Amino acid sequence: MKLPKEFLLSELLNLNVKGDAINNYGNGENVWMHPPVHRILGWYSRPSNFDLKRNVWKLNQISQIIDNDIFVKGDPAISDLATLNRFPNLIEANLINKEGSKIGVIADFLFEMETGNIKFYLISRSNPKIPGSSRWKLNIEDIIDQQPGLVFGSIISLEDLSLIKSSIKNQFLKKGRKVLDRFDDMRNNASHRLENWLEEDEDIKLKSEYKRNSFYNENEEVRSFSNKSDDDPWI
Repeated sequence: MKLPKEFLLSELLNLNVKGDAINNYGNGENVWMHPPVHRILGWYSRPSNFDLKRNVWKLNQISQIIDNDIFVKGDPAISDLATLNRFPNLIEANLINKEGSKIGVIADFLFEMETGNIKFYLISRSNPKIPGSSRWKLNIEDIIDQQPGLVFGSIISLEDLSLIKSSIKNQFLKKGRKVLDRFDDMRNNASHRLENWLEEDEDIKLKSEYKRNSFYNENEEVRSFSNKSDDDPWI
């Protein structure tokens, strides 16, 4: 099976690593990367919950991906968690805006499978481990500087970034806002129609009043002519 051109780190870590039909190296645990050039070198997996060693893999060892399994070529490099934790890593690093305030956490990234180059990062507003939370796209060009556990951006807020995945809460709020907007539109339309109706009713009343006054004036004129005296020279 042909490997995808681009892949999310979260998808890579969710796959079970297999060497062949016999060797099972467990699920991915974390990434092995080179932050200064925004490149992933590989990842490491944990054989079991009770095993202290970690299997470290390079990207070029991947042979194929089938369903929830990722098949690798060759043997892994063996290391331990204490050593791997000393490797620089931007996952779960705090994103600091240009005003010096924390606005999010790096939760994921999209990378090229062939080169390992990171295309962009995904930002979470809060704990990235919370399922269903929103993700914003942080481009490499938006990063000014980086330190262990910190990434400094040229933006002010997450609203300056593109929303890639909306949480259930955000979707609910968006739908709620749409409903309120529709309600406001309906209310405004109803008010406009009522105003038009009142204006039309007022016009009808004015026309009726005008006709009634005209009728009374004509009757007065008729009566005035009919009440002429006998001395009227026109009779």
